[in-house]
Amino acid sequence: MADIAVFGASGMIGSRVVDEALARGHRVTALARDRTRLPHEGERLTVAAADVLDPGDVSSAARGQDVLVSAVGGGDSRLVEPSARTIVEVLRCLEDRPRFIRVGGAGSLEAAPGKRVWDTPGLPEDVLATMHAHGDALEFLHGVTDVSWTDISPPAVVEPGERTCGYRTDTHRLVADARGTSRISAEDYAVALLDEIESPRHIDERFTVGH
Repeated sequence: MADIAVFGASGMIGSRVVDEALARGHRVTALARDRTRLPHEGERLTVAAADVLDPGDVSSAARGQDVLVSAVGGGDSRLVEPSARTIVEVLRCLEDRPRFIRVGGAGSLEAAPGKRVWDTPGLPEDVLATMHAHGDALEFLHGVTDVSWTDISPPAVVEPGERTCGYRTDTHRLVADARGTSRISAEDYAVALLDEIESPRHIDERFTVGH
């Protein structure tokens, strides 16, 4: 059993990470800026309002945890890189540092030789901004050597669906099927994230998942 804190626990991915962790018997602290969007506390579940950009909130959330998950910034590019930086800087100040796992982005993945997802023509400006923000966060993490981290990039599409427990992984290439479709359910993304917590295979690196 691990103690896991989840920032962004009210979001599509964060809420499913909370559910998956609880289903596996872990103790979870669910964190969001708006506490009213979080589930009621229960056995092995603590909820709290917290701002991932507030070092004091991050420090309080991280103490006593084995893993700190950040699932924030999916729809707000301004949160992405600053939140990763804030978390790392706070963890550096803790004697017992939890492992940091970040829900990343797909933009910097290789879609074809010499081409990244964010090079796809016609992408909206707000989508591009979020993609590049995730790329900046990943670049920052690549320079971090004193905090244990893992960045998990989703495929091109991640959306609510079924929990099948089936997924494939790669380290830098977009995971797609034979028809070129790149997707995963948010439920199976959470399965992959908890699998990585329980059986670490990607310490201090990025990997990606997809059906």
